[in-house]
Amino acid sequence: MLAPAGGRNIRRIGQSNGPTSETLPLSPQPIWWFFLFWLPGYLGDRYGLDLLSFGPPLVAIYLLSDVGSIAGGWMSSRLMRAGRSVNFARKATMLVCAAAVLPIFFTQNIDNLWVAVLVIGVATAAHQAFSANLYTLPSDVFPRAAVGSVIGIGGTVGAIGGMMMAKYAGFILDGFGTYTPLFAVAGSAYFLALVAVHLLSPRLERVRVEAA
Repeated sequence: MLAPAGGRNIRRIGQSNGPTSETLPLSPQPIWWFFLFWLPGYLGDRYGLDLLSFGPPLVAIYLLSDVGSIAGGWMSSRLMRAGRSVNFARKATMLVCAAAVLPIFFTQNIDNLWVAVLVIGVATAAHQAFSANLYTLPSDVFPRAAVGSVIGIGGTVGAIGGMMMAKYAGFILDGFGTYTPLFAVAGSAYFLALVAVHLLSPRLERVRVEAA
């Protein structure tokens, strides 16, 4: 139960058909930490890049992610302006983003550096677009006083997930010497997160707020 300012309580958020505080920890935030910290190593191992040469590919990847962050908000807003519900607009945008990440499954099989950069860049862009909508869900359904608490809980657990992803990545690379399982996790995480969001909140209804 959250206790926002103003003497109001949000009781058992899961009973309100709104996304619960468990929704954000199910976000694919750990995948972003993987992209952020392990891509230089991957580009070096796979394409023989060094400190002087992997700068341009990384810049291209993260510039694409910037574009994705803006595009994700634009797409859902455009759908809402066209008369679609918040539920449809958010989830349809997130579904498109989840599909856009799928080609990353095949990254290990791409021999051309810049084709790989494009595939990874589209995946990071899709991540940012997905996250832009996921992290807007609390403001869609929670009262203003509770939004910070919900996002804070999600961010904290997401950071813990990032640490676990780092340990998993190290384990996989030490034991198997391949990034394929890591890209498989990255490619599937967004669909799993979207399914979790939908199961927790099929209609993205506003939560019930009761006076203390």
